[in-house]
Amino acid sequence: MADKKYFKFQGKIVFIGFGSVAQGVLPLLLRHIDMPRDCISIITGHDRGRAEAESFGIRYEINPLTRANFRAILDSRLERGDFLVNLSVDVASSALIEYCCEKGVLYTDSCIEPWAGGYTDPAVSASRRSNYGQREEVLELRRKFPKGPTVIPTHGANPGLISHWVKQGLVNLAQDILGRSDIPNSRDEWARLAMELGIKSIHCSERDTQVAPIRKRPGEFVNTWSVDGFIGEGSQPCELGWGSHEKHFPPEGRHHEYGCKAAIYLDRPGASVKVRTWTPAAGAFHGFLITHGEAISIADYLTVKKGDEVIYRPTCHYSYHPCDDTVLSVHELAGRNWVGQEQRRLLRDEITEGIDELGALLLGHKKGAYWYGSQLSIEEARRLAPYNNATSLQVAAGVLGGIVWAMENPDAGIIDPDDMDFRRVLEVANPYLGKLVGAYSDWTPLQGRNHPFPEDLDSSDPWQFKNVRVV
Repeated sequence: MADKKYFKFQGKIVFIGFGSVAQGVLPLLLRHIDMPRDCISIITGHDRGRAEAESFGIRYEINPLTRANFRAILDSRLERGDFLVNLSVDVASSALIEYCCEKGVLYTDSCIEPWAGGYTDPAVSASRRSNYGQREEVLELRRKFPKGPTVIPTHGANPGLISHWVKQGLVNLAQDILGRSDIPNSRDEWARLAMELGIKSIHCSERDTQVAPIRKRPGEFVNTWSVDGFIGEGSQPCELGWGSHEKHFPPEGRHHEYGCKAAIYLDRPGASVKVRTWTPAAGAFHGFLITHGEAISIADYLTVKKGDEVIYRPTCHYSYHPCDDTVLSVHELAGRNWVGQEQRRLLRDEITEGIDELGALLLGHKKGAYWYGSQLSIEEARRLAPYNNATSLQVAAGVLGGIVWAMENPDAGIIDPDDMDFRRVLEVANPYLGKLVGAYSDWTPLQGRNHPFPEDLDSSDPWQFKNVRVV
């Protein structure tokens, strides 16, 4: 399996950006895609990763893409049937997607990015600069290009693999609760299965325990994946898919006045909002409710309507406890009024121990809580692939799965991860995800909350967001 070639690709692959995730993806791509190395090239805005690229003999060019130059730069490098892998920051995904649709070029990224400054531009409303707004911008392109090359935005680990773990979790629950072994064949069937099971809430629950000997210093942001990416999305408005069972709208909550209306946002940065969640190894913990594309796409995908009326939708959001040094970095970032630290350090080779535990937590069914996902240690990540830590390899595995699926299905047009065959993507990604775990729990967000401090809780339904949120 480790050296299996999944596809013989006849075109060229161009990477945009070469940070921690791209550095982790490249060795997987070379291992599993049959193509000449001189048909792969990298365009980036910095010198980080040059040694990793050159160790494989891959062309590396520092030439930052901007609104003014991106078409001219890409015109000389991409033709119909080629593949653009965008793992950059500060380059607008929607602009690259439109370009690829026009040119017949396949495309994927791990999150939808705006141009530099777009996350916090005061001239743009919070709704429009949210992940919801950026996804709607991409969906508008789907209406402009109803047919064309396969374009898969937001396909890393989360967003990306998390959508496939949700489906695997639903299949497992259907077997255990309903005695059913059939696989839904359509979006409507998946949504009705979630409704029949009684899924009220879905968390993308993640606990990262990786640690390095040199701890975070004052004025430094430390992380196990892109620091720029974390600061950017942590500063965006807090977002979550809003379930049909919810009875208590958040005081600072806001509805979107356009689009699918499957999600809401809070009028505050996501990294300032904490929620209660659970994973098998870590148990119960508090995580940051940072905006992510899966919170919107999964909630939208699993919506059941009767006419124009929504009769079922689960609440869906990210619940992220990063490594401890990143938590300290976020506290300092908030104290700086969300102005990023001048010093930034990515942890990879210096990590001494820890795991990244990442999966889908499905809540509200007859068995209470069910988590399905990956437990990947730093030791196993290093055995599996070079230039990775546990976090980057989970993302890289998702990117690889998306690339293989796109090559095998090159004319799917613009899609969400939820539209893909979860079995094929996981078949490609699973060898790089460590221990795959499905675990039940009696955890609820009300568990153990009998301390003397009064709280405004809804004990009639533990899965209300007001019970999940930490206030």
